[in-house]
Amino acid sequence: MTGDKETIVCPFDFSEALDFDPALADLMRRDGPTRIRLPYGDADAWLVTGFDAVKQVTTDQRLSRAGIIGLDYPRMTPEPIVSPESINVMDPPHSTRVRHLASQAFTQSQVDAMRPRIVRLADLLLDEMERQGPPADLVRHVSDPLPQHTVLDLLGIERQEWPRIQESVHQLLVVGADSKEAAVTAKADLTAYFAKLVEQRRHSPGTDLISAMAAARDGEEQLDDKELAVMALMLALSGQDTATCEISDITYLLLTRPELMEHLRRRPETLPDVLHEMLRYIPFRKGIGIPRVALEDLELDGAHIRAGDFVHVSYLTANRDPERYPNPDVIDLDRPNTPHMTFGWGGHRCIAMPLAMAELEVAIGRLLERFPELRLAVAPEELRWDTETIRRFPLELPVAW
Repeated sequence: MTGDKETIVCPFDFSEALDFDPALADLMRRDGPTRIRLPYGDADAWLVTGFDAVKQVTTDQRLSRAGIIGLDYPRMTPEPIVSPESINVMDPPHSTRVRHLASQAFTQSQVDAMRPRIVRLADLLLDEMERQGPPADLVRHVSDPLPQHTVLDLLGIERQEWPRIQESVHQLLVVGADSKEAAVTAKADLTAYFAKLVEQRRHSPGTDLISAMAAARDGEEQLDDKELAVMALMLALSGQDTATCEISDITYLLLTRPELMEHLRRRPETLPDVLHEMLRYIPFRKGIGIPRVALEDLELDGAHIRAGDFVHVSYLTANRDPERYPNPDVIDLDRPNTPHMTFGWGGHRCIAMPLAMAELEVAIGRLLERFPELRLAVAPEELRWDTETIRRFPLELPVAW
């Protein structure tokens, strides 16, 4: 790294409920990009925090995701979560082609067709929670299983394989230095499993997402077996990551802020907009994700970035940028529906966002419909929060009704 700015050591290990990480808040207040040092990787990185600057980084082809492959890039976990073949580390035009083909499985009409299956899975889980009776742990009954069951069901994976897939995915998200070997093994296991699954679907297509992506065409173009396997793995990862955190976090906020719950009870039709405002507000992960590397010298938000420098962005800080969102630290249910960055931006925005939103709408909507008197069964300060992974969510949510 070059430049005259000091390097800030950033463990990004803050886990206090859904309070915003003070280290990130401090970095937001600094003038332009800041040089940071993360727990893993052999180099410093630049961190970009403002909405417009993050938008520039995510759309500037001089900053490459593919360029980080083979490098010990700065990151939060001992083993890189992303595979070298993943769409998350592709650059245009390759990424454009793959995204265009894969996204055909996630059009709004495709997701609308999937919604009855999501509702059925949610109701089965809520039936079981109701049978057990209060107090019941909402994380164990709904937040953990619903996104996992949904994505594994939609991928057409046999139910007896679900625990194995879930455990391997969890191993990839752990941040402890002693977890590296387990993460390497888990990644290899998942990669081999999905390669075999794709081969099966080529010969015997079904009504699952892998078959839908395999059938996607753009003229003569289609996804090859390796691309399909990587997309399936990415979906399995996201099914145990963002959606799980967000169901828990959104429910936690509804249970601890009565005005939010009351608003949805009075105006259930506003649920999609309320969810987007809460997604903007919630710090659903720690720190930052996958960096980019500069392919040439460039100026970025007042900083001189040299070729070979790593550049990280924070979607969490972009979502709290006061120039885009007045009073950004407030959940404003009357805020105009302005796109946020929780699902990313630019060429690496989550292609499965319509599916994720359907899951959230079903999970929260059915929960409030079936349990209108839902409440926390313990004091909020008694809740335990995840400290082992890069995620931010309560480990349990004991509820009564």
